[in-house]
Amino acid sequence: MEIEFTLNNKVVKMKAENDEFLADTLRNYGTLSIRKGCNTSCCGLCTVWLDGKPTLSCNILSIRANGRQITTIEGVSQQAEEFAQILVAEGAEQCGFCSPGFIMTVIAMKNELTNPTEEQIIHYLTGNLCRCTGYMGQLRAVKTYLGVE
Repeated sequence: MEIEFTLNNKVVKMKAENDEFLADTLRNYGTLSIRKGCNTSCCGLCTVWLDGKPTLSCNILSIRANGRQITTIEGVSQQAEEFAQILVAEGAEQCGFCSPGFIMTVIAMKNELTNPTEEQIIHYLTGNLCRCTGYMGQLRAVKTYLGVE
């Protein structure tokens, strides 16, 4: 079937199988920042924004994106670069495999929450797994990016 949606502010048409997940459709289209790590919707690597809300693209059928807005890290490159620089400054960068999904979640958090507590930040990040880190550096970077103590 053919689906049409807005990808990073550009209307696109893609072919997708009836049972195909959005992560696979986007990767087939060449959006290689979309990664899959668990295939159980637990790791957050495949996070995109669907109509502005963080969504696990490995857990939603492509047909459900028809007519909607999808944003990947390529669509928020300026904010992603700003946060990536903070990650480096805080010594929180790791292998980078989980970074696109993690960064998409952090930017969404900045858009959604005002002056969140550490507990709210940790709750918001639940489901974004990183196999390389102990999370403390990432938490410092997120707090710096959000401008909270």
